[in-house]
Amino acid sequence: QVQLVESGGGLVQAGDSLRLSCAASGVTFRTQTMGWFRQAPGKEREFVSAIAWAGNTYYTNSVKVRFTISRDNAKNTVYLQMNSLKPEDTAVYYCAAFTSGAYNSIKSYNYWGQGTQVTVSS
Repeated sequence: QVQLVESGGGLVQAGDSLRLSCAASGVTFRTQTMGWFRQAPGKEREFVSAIAWAGNTYYTNSVKVRFTISRDNAKNTVYLQMNSLKPEDTAVYYCAAFTSGAYNSIKSYNYWGQGTQVTVSS
């Protein structure tokens, strides 16, 4: 059974940093491409970042300079380091396991975590 458990969210001020973690089980993590998505109130879930099993990384333009995705295969964990946070980054952040297709498409992921709330105050 695949389980993805996110942690690390919280309430911060604009300009602060947070690091999200996603612990995975039930997958062969070292060959599993992983992604981060977010969903703000009243908006659709959107792609944030992905990291392929080989280490290639992908970002949506709005976070490209500020966020860094990484993975620790020994810990079956993927991270999202978020710097220079802005109020518009406020959302529930979800970790997901990729299956096939485009990295930035929700339809390309078949397992999801429960999400962790990130709130950035101005």
